[in-house]
Amino acid sequence: KKCAVVITYDDAINEHLDNAVPVLDSLGLKATFYLTSFSASMQARLNDWKKLAAKGHELGNHTLYHPCNGGAGREWVKPEYDLSKYTIQRMLDETRMANLFLKALDGKTKRTFAFTCGEMKIGDSSFIIPMKKDFVAARAVRNEMHKINEVDLYNVDCYMVNNHSFEQMKEWVDKAIQTNSLLVILFHGVGGGNSLNVSIDDHRKILTYIKQQENNIWIAPMIEMAEYIKAFQNQ
Repeated sequence: KKCAVVITYDDAINEHLDNAVPVLDSLGLKATFYLTSFSASMQARLNDWKKLAAKGHELGNHTLYHPCNGGAGREWVKPEYDLSKYTIQRMLDETRMANLFLKALDGKTKRTFAFTCGEMKIGDSSFIIPMKKDFVAARAVRNEMHKINEVDLYNVDCYMVNNHSFEQMKEWVDKAIQTNSLLVILFHGVGGGNSLNVSIDDHRKILTYIKQQENNIWIAPMIEMAEYIKAFQNQ
């Protein structure tokens, strides 16, 4: 294979279950769903989320309550979940509770993490350092891709879909093939559900294109990819 692609979805919203999963399953693709454990969709459709693991998709940790730094332009952040008001210990406790919740869903003990809003620090302190034993890898949000020996497993870069067209996303896939890189794609809304959206048609087209390139691309969930990269880097 010339490159690797990981398909990820953030925040545990209904549109993932309704619009993304049927396409993934029809193509035989396995993705990583970074679940916010107390999302409205999780509360209403717990069994549907549980079924994803049985289908071979990864349930990743995206915290209990999706804390982010509040302030100007972030009016949607509730005061009680303002990351700037958290302590490192609170972040650790909530993240470990999310791991326990996910273990109850899929029975697994190895897990990957996705930073909420791409934020990796509380004050001046990086909270991933004390969490490294809890996770095989952690995904960030910068639009970059790297070769296998250059991947930082606790700061895995990704390309975030924000109303991109199929043609724009296809350029990412083609670049990954040309540069022998790891491409991680991050979806939020799929046909709605989040302002960081992709149309149902463009989402289907890019997944179909990735599937068509299977001879060139290794497609796997983040946990599988991270364990392979870790073994490669430790040789």
